[in-house]
Amino acid sequence: MIDLTIHKEGLSHNIRRAREKGVIIPTFAQMKNPELIPAEIRERLKNTGLWDLDPVNLFRISWHNEPKAQGGLFGQPNVIEFPSELTGVPCRILALAGKWFPTGCHKVGASFGSLIPQLVTGQFDSETQRAVWPSTGNFCRGGAFNSLLLGVHPIGLMPAGMSRERFDWLKQIGAEVVTTPGTESNIKEIFDKVKELSADPQNRIFNQFALMGNHLWHYEVTGDAMAEAFRNCARPGDRFAGACFMTGSAGTIGAGDKLKELYPALRLGAGEALQCPTLLDNGYGSHRIEGTGDNHVPWIHNVRNTDMVISIDDRDSMALLRLFNEPEGRAYLVQELGLREDWVNTLGLLGISGISNLLCCIKMAKYYEFDSRDVLVTVLTDSMDLYGSRLGELTQQFGPYTDRQAAIDYALHMQGQNADHLLELTYRERKRVHNLKYYTWVEQQGMTAQALDELWYGDAFAQVHQQTPALDALIEAFNQAVKG
Repeated sequence: MIDLTIHKEGLSHNIRRAREKGVIIPTFAQMKNPELIPAEIRERLKNTGLWDLDPVNLFRISWHNEPKAQGGLFGQPNVIEFPSELTGVPCRILALAGKWFPTGCHKVGASFGSLIPQLVTGQFDSETQRAVWPSTGNFCRGGAFNSLLLGVHPIGLMPAGMSRERFDWLKQIGAEVVTTPGTESNIKEIFDKVKELSADPQNRIFNQFALMGNHLWHYEVTGDAMAEAFRNCARPGDRFAGACFMTGSAGTIGAGDKLKELYPALRLGAGEALQCPTLLDNGYGSHRIEGTGDNHVPWIHNVRNTDMVISIDDRDSMALLRLFNEPEGRAYLVQELGLREDWVNTLGLLGISGISNLLCCIKMAKYYEFDSRDVLVTVLTDSMDLYGSRLGELTQQFGPYTDRQAAIDYALHMQGQNADHLLELTYRERKRVHNLKYYTWVEQQGMTAQALDELWYGDAFAQVHQQTPALDALIEAFNQAVKG
């Protein structure tokens, strides 16, 4: 469970800091239902940019933001639907767009869920401690953003091989950055640096792979938004058939726990890179799907609730990055597939992991032979705004993009998707994946075997899900203390 024990000294420091910064913290209920947000907050948002370092932007940690960079308020969840002409499957695939969060990525919500329980209880002291955000990219960006809004000193920790845009933005906002060797799959190096930094009592580690607040935020906020998106789009007779997520920290797949409660027949798929098939067959390796850290199973992954493991070839994701964003690629989609130009121009909403999530849905749909009555949902973690440099690197590597290459990429990397490199999980297969946690978390990270067994045999995740009202009550009490 999330520890909600009050530490009075740290709490008093946090309240004082929040009062100085003019901070009011949104509740989970407000992030799920923006109609609950006070009128005075809405008025402030009308004059605030989406990425502004203004504490009022805490209230934009929601899937309901208007899709605009300046002064937006709230509406229905931002959803893109992929036509069958593109996907090659008859079922409907919906995706929530993460671009319209502050920082351009929904990971700002995961970092909120990780930080706020410790802030409103005083376990983290904003006046005496620094917040360390270990990540393969977007989580530390979200953590740095939330930290600065709350008057907290952030340290962003991520591999040196991540996209240049991530580092440029962190430096721009004045965050401290620490790098580790490698790229997405070099999680061990991140954990080694975490151990080194945690020796300093002034450093508080917010480990997205282990903090249940990450899981809870997605269970409540992302899961609720997905259910709303389905209700908004469903036609008579439609079935909520599945949801797929590249696992990364396994925070987002926590939304599947909520969806399975609401739609018990739903299949939940966990995606990973084929080049690092840890879940599929205990494999290891490195890959290019940024933000998807592999070579381990996150502590917060509720494996018992996962129905399928799907491995995505990073060559497919990188080829489609060009197809979806190069002018010649978009022209091909319009002229040869007959897709509307205005819709094709929204494909910039997909970053590399978003493309991989779409491919997960396609592979699941082909395996289960979903038809036109079936609806699948996923998320677009971030957008092309964070990968312009990668597009330039691909041009340098392979040369200018052409109509011919667009046709090849569509046929090979989109229409060529099939039901290979996936596994429908039996009880024994789920247990195998769960048991992989032992080697990272018990042997290396100090968790106990008893706690690991509780994740499998007990009701640990259900207990976390029941903590939302208590956490919201603590947030409301914190806000009242700030107001005096």
